[in-house]
Amino acid sequence: MANDTNEFWGKQAEPFRAFFDMQGEAMREMFGQMTPQGLSGAIPSATMAPGDMAEWAKVAGELQRMWLEFVQERAQKDMAGANPMDPAQWMLMTQSLAKQVPMAPLESAQKMAGDAMQMWQSVFTRFMAGGDPEDKPDLPRKDRRFADPAWQDHPAFALLHQTYLMLAEYFTKAARDVEGIAPDKRKQLEFATTMLVEAMSPDNFLLTNPVVMKRTIETKGQNLVRGMQHLINDLRRGQLTHTDSDAFTLGENLAATPGKVVHETPLYQLVQYSPSTEEVYETPLVIFPPWINRFYILDLTPKKSFIKWAVDQGITVFVVSWKSADASMKDVVWDDYIRSQIEAIDHVRDRLNVPSVHTIGYCVAGTTLAATLAVLARRDEADKVKSATFFTAQVDFEKSGELKTFIDDGQLEMIGKLSSEGYLDGRYLAATFNALRGKDLIWNYVVNNYLLGEDYPAFDLLHWNGDVTNLPAKWHRDYLRDLYRDNKLVVPDALSADGTPIDLTRIETPAYIQAGKEDHIAPAASVWRATRHFKGPVTFLLAGSGHIAGVVNPPAANKYQYWTGDSSAASLKEYVEGADEHPGSWWPHWLDWLESHGAKKVPAKGKRKPGGKGDKVIEDAPGRYVKTR
Repeated sequence: MANDTNEFWGKQAEPFRAFFDMQGEAMREMFGQMTPQGLSGAIPSATMAPGDMAEWAKVAGELQRMWLEFVQERAQKDMAGANPMDPAQWMLMTQSLAKQVPMAPLESAQKMAGDAMQMWQSVFTRFMAGGDPEDKPDLPRKDRRFADPAWQDHPAFALLHQTYLMLAEYFTKAARDVEGIAPDKRKQLEFATTMLVEAMSPDNFLLTNPVVMKRTIETKGQNLVRGMQHLINDLRRGQLTHTDSDAFTLGENLAATPGKVVHETPLYQLVQYSPSTEEVYETPLVIFPPWINRFYILDLTPKKSFIKWAVDQGITVFVVSWKSADASMKDVVWDDYIRSQIEAIDHVRDRLNVPSVHTIGYCVAGTTLAATLAVLARRDEADKVKSATFFTAQVDFEKSGELKTFIDDGQLEMIGKLSSEGYLDGRYLAATFNALRGKDLIWNYVVNNYLLGEDYPAFDLLHWNGDVTNLPAKWHRDYLRDLYRDNKLVVPDALSADGTPIDLTRIETPAYIQAGKEDHIAPAASVWRATRHFKGPVTFLLAGSGHIAGVVNPPAANKYQYWTGDSSAASLKEYVEGADEHPGSWWPHWLDWLESHGAKKVPAKGKRKPGGKGDKVIEDAPGRYVKTR
């Protein structure tokens, strides 16, 4: 860590040192001593029969063999290069986050000692209570990581996890309360501290996790063998696995809505979906998904697919499938993405012989859609787009949330070093998003898959989440610097694209802006700010849940809720205070809004049916680009 942050943590955490040293020793015991003697040393051999000892020795030997073979393979194949799972990469990140953060005054030792005494008394009282376990007093601190009864049934593990939770509170509060620094630096320190605290949780290590120890004894170490194989597989691919990679196949049980690729450039493919109704709305819909992800987040399994649902409502749907970047895309910048969006709009207009299209921009593609609309407006071509819908998209980044933690000069410099071939490996971006919710998306899987040795679930959303996309390095850097850090998009004419200055206040296209109430990637307060920059009519909708589930919420699921209110309110808080809550999916509300901007229907024939007689197409949906790694 950077020296100043080491000093800060050292002063704040001196009383915690023994606890964390013990945790580190547990980690070294597990991963550093891959020998039969090292493993069997952690097992109470005095209680073992000779046959059991032989089985444990076999397990220890198997773990050693697996690890040594992987190390040899790594050396032979020169796998020691940049790897998003390499702890050194995360050390670099935390160093960058922590630079130039001054120290905070030491938290009151007396208060901490008092809290510790109260906590120890609570644990002692609980175990001294007789009778039914359900009648015993609750432990003072609760966390779902320690919900298993094994954490509460033995005083040592109860004291261990309660002490950890108490220290975690002090650690994070010390970072949160540091004085004399800018708010962004405080946020960086909070994030770096949270990363450390989550990593040091006792449930992450075999010797301090009673659930793992119990499983290890029950299976005679086979959970560790399976976990070791999971770990090695992930190290090979440089990415944490969340789901069964063999459970899904694109075009079969994911991204399976029928359609054809009708246009292709070096940057994207344009997919048109086959109609499922005899008549369709005259104005087609063009969807721009995030270029940092695969487009099929909107075409998961048929029951969850927004695209299939829209097709079934009689909409002619097109979607852009962005190509995962490689070295050939080293000079791609934001002008290229905006030109591509305009080109896709023009291609659909020409293909179906219509004057205009509806558009959707999801997340970062919504940001570039806003720029596209501004460019068209400046060129007096705004009538090419009849309406624009924004799914969890930001144009004003002043309140853009936790991702700003990763955007300063040090982070931009590090990204440049990781992008020597002209593109950023998508695994780094995946690791960044996972780090924002490390407890759920990193350490939960370390425990389940590496320690408990559990099989991976078949979960479509997690499969998509791990299906990473590489990014053009130059464009990614410019995006972070000009938009996230410097917030230039909302400054009229501060940016330009394809030679045209960008001024969002020129946009008069009717806009539907959807935000997620619990979105930590594009916070609702940040998405809301777009309502203050567009000149045309705006409808704002707040959906329940977050960045993904808030969008992918089909009506048949009957989940969550949404709020409608005064889109001209002075603030999001005022909007929420006066909003009406509705149960279930917001998709039908959006369809009603879309229909209000063009209800005319036409027969679903000719090029409305891609690949029909006389219609030259490239290939079946979902196309090659979405399958390119």
